[in-house]
Parts: sequence; structure tokens; C-alpha cells
Amino acid sequence: MPSGQNSSKHQHLRRSDFSLPMSSSEHQQPSVARTRKPRASSQARIAAILAAVRAELAEQGTGELSIYSVAARAGIPPSSVYHFFASVPALLEALTSEVHAAFRACLQAPLDHAQLRDWRDLSRIVESRMLETYAADPAARQLVLAQHGLTEVTRADQRHDVELGRLLQQLFARHFQLPALPEDIDIFTLALELSDRVYASSVQSHGVITPRMAEEGMRVFDAYLALYLPAHLPKHPAPICGAASQ
Repeated sequence: MPSGQNSSKHQHLRRSDFSLPMSSSEHQQPSVARTRKPRASSQARIAAILAAVRAELAEQGTGELSIYSVAARAGIPPSSVYHFFASVPALLEALTSEVHAAFRACLQAPLDHAQLRDWRDLSRIVESRMLETYAADPAARQLVLAQHGLTEVTRADQRHDVELGRLLQQLFARHFQLPALPEDIDIFTLALELSDRVYASSVQSHGVITPRMAEEGMRVFDAYLALYLPAHLPKHPAPICGAASQ
């Protein structure tokens, strides 16, 4: 995560720019660079490919994943997969971005400020949502918590974790008055990564995050933050608008 995570999305579709001859008057106008989104048909094809990757991961993990197995699962030619993703790591990087989008949603979902007695209530809500995402998504467990040895995926996960840490700090600042925090480390990113290490141990031993290890991961998360956050952190009378902006 948690070492979830990004910001940050990877652009896999490249399209050439075509230009027509311009009149002399057109040459006098400054050119404006425009970023083009993939066409709807391309977006649908990419979604189908990533859905096939998810299905493959749920059945057999990363070890047997290939461009050809993904193409067969998606019901499209391998060349169509190669058109968007040059390699298996590229596929998994794109799916890692999707996984971290779900984690970001955990931090951006509404919560009841009045129900927060202290910052540990907030941390438990956050970690519980993260655990629900892991439980519901085998791809998240495979990409973030399992041992796959894919450097590209690990680096992508770490980049996304930094974004999650930033959003988590903003969420805490929205509801509580934070003390001065270290500038040379990101304690919120580290807290997420430390709890992920506990969850990873469970996934690698049992294939899932067991209830016992889920509780241990949350305890690790709280224990690390408690090194920097006082037990009685002042709570804002109302959420600070914009403190958890995206």
C-alpha cells in the first residue's frame, strides 16, 4: 500500500498525432497542445483486459500470468493486448493503479464526525475499510501483499502509497488538530506500509488476512501513529472543509 496508493496513473495507450497542411493564416495562429483520452472503444477494451487479469490472478496468482492467458480469458487476440500493454509487468502496473483507486476511495468516503471520540476511532474506520477492500479483491492481495518478486509492481505500489499517505494526513487534519510532525519522513505512509507488512504475513501464510492478523495490523497502525500523535488529540468542532481535498 499500502504500500496501496497512487497518486500517478500509468498511460499505456499512445496515439500518433496527425496534421493536415495549414493555410498561411493558420500558420500565424499559436498551436495548442491537447491531451487526448482513449476513445470509448479503447477504454472498453482496456477494461476488458484488466478484468481478465483480475480473473487470472484470483485463480492462479501472478506466477502463471501471461499475455496469452489474459487474451484467452478476455476473448481477444494477443496482439490486442500487446497494443495496450507491452508486458505482464505493464498489465500489473495498470491493475495496481485500479487497486489503489479503491484504497483512495476508502479515505474519501464520508464518515460521521460526531461519532469520532478520538483519532483512534478514525484510524480504525480507515483500516477497517482497507481490510474490506483486501477481503473483496483478490487482485489487491496478490499485487500488494503476496510475494511476486516483480520490481515494477512493487515500485508502483510504493508510489501509490505516498499518495495514500498524503490523503490520510489530510483526512486526519480534517477532523483533528495535528501537532508538528517530522518533515523528513511521512508517518502516515509508514503507518500504512507497516500494517500492510502484517497483512502480507497472513496472506503469504494463509492466503487471506485472518481476523487475528487483521487486528494485529490495526494495532501496529495505531502504535506507530501513537509515537507522534498524543492520546488526546484536540478534535475540531466540525470538519475542516478542504483539509482532505483530493
